[in-house]
Amino acid sequence: MGVTARGVGLGVAAAALLAAGFRFAYPELALLGAAGATAGGYALAVAAWRPRLSVVRRAEPDRVGRGEPATMTVTVHNSGRLRSANLVAEDRCGGLPVPVPVLRLRPGKDTTARYDVPTTRRGVVPVGPLRVTRRDPLGLVSLSRPYGETVPVWVHPRVHPLNVMPTGAGRSLDGRVDSVPHGSITFDSLREYVVGDELRRVHWRTSARVGELMVRENVDTSLPRLVVLLDNRAVAHPRRSAGLAESFESACEAAASVLTAAYRADLPVVLVLVAPEEEADATSAGGTGGEQEVGAAGAAVAGPLDRLAAAELGADTLDATLTRLRGDRLGDTLIALTGPGGRATLGRFGALRGAYPSVVVGVFGAAEPAQSPTTGLVVIDAVDGAAFAAEWDRVRRW
Repeated sequence: MGVTARGVGLGVAAAALLAAGFRFAYPELALLGAAGATAGGYALAVAAWRPRLSVVRRAEPDRVGRGEPATMTVTVHNSGRLRSANLVAEDRCGGLPVPVPVLRLRPGKDTTARYDVPTTRRGVVPVGPLRVTRRDPLGLVSLSRPYGETVPVWVHPRVHPLNVMPTGAGRSLDGRVDSVPHGSITFDSLREYVVGDELRRVHWRTSARVGELMVRENVDTSLPRLVVLLDNRAVAHPRRSAGLAESFESACEAAASVLTAAYRADLPVVLVLVAPEEEADATSAGGTGGEQEVGAAGAAVAGPLDRLAAAELGADTLDATLTRLRGDRLGDTLIALTGPGGRATLGRFGALRGAYPSVVVGVFGAAEPAQSPTTGLVVIDAVDGAAFAAEWDRVRRW
């Protein structure tokens, strides 16, 4: 509850008038002071009245890509039976106030407000709660109360379609990758015998049952595995505008595109951040750190990664992460995504070719094209995520 400047002045004046009236025996002054005190008590009683309101909010949709439209619908219902709600209300959307019309809301009636949710920045945009302010007619006391819950709106990176996925040095377990050789030790299916098949692969029991020769079809036992390394160091993304590093946003879009394409191709993929979560400085809500396996919720792994490591974390942090990747050998294809400040580290990424047969580096926001310092290292220069997807599909050698 807050007392306005007018209320403070009235209270001081009422106390002074009452004191002077009783001290110097002036009933007129005492009467004025009592009237001021009565007005203050009435204001407190009016502001303390709690209206019975129910708030329902709905986000359409509640998960969007960066820059895509999202709308929030707020419905306020007056559950009271006797009095109309004459209030001032505003909703909170990402820290910004949004007015909601609740003036003269009659009992049993409701009002609806609809507004756009800002999606220009990735992260979790909290919407709510509704702040209802109750004031007395004289403007002496103001009381604000929250109504309803906070509803999050998830703003994910934009996902750009990728038509080609690297197969790496491994092979697909069930033949989903085109370059999979047949004839290994893992059973896949049965097919009819053709001239040239080895007799030791004939499945005699099935052949006797169907009346013709049936041959076992086998595939290789290994599976291509992708590792996406996202450089979230502040030194790798030095250019910022209004606290937002566009090169980091583009790198997140590229990571989301690769992860989504790998999930749709049913290929295992691991997401690794250069700076772990405990060393990250949150620039907004949300964040993912460390190492993350992408499983059945593959479409959601493009969630908000709004953490940039502190500025003092530089080459030592990168070297520690690369050493761990070299020792763990999490896959056979490494896809490193960095910003203009990471051009000087291309040689470090190329040194991982001993542990990862295929290494692809995406550099975003660089003023000049980056040159590959190592033979066999694929470097993709891109302005944003869309340009990265276009250059990615043009790569013919992984």
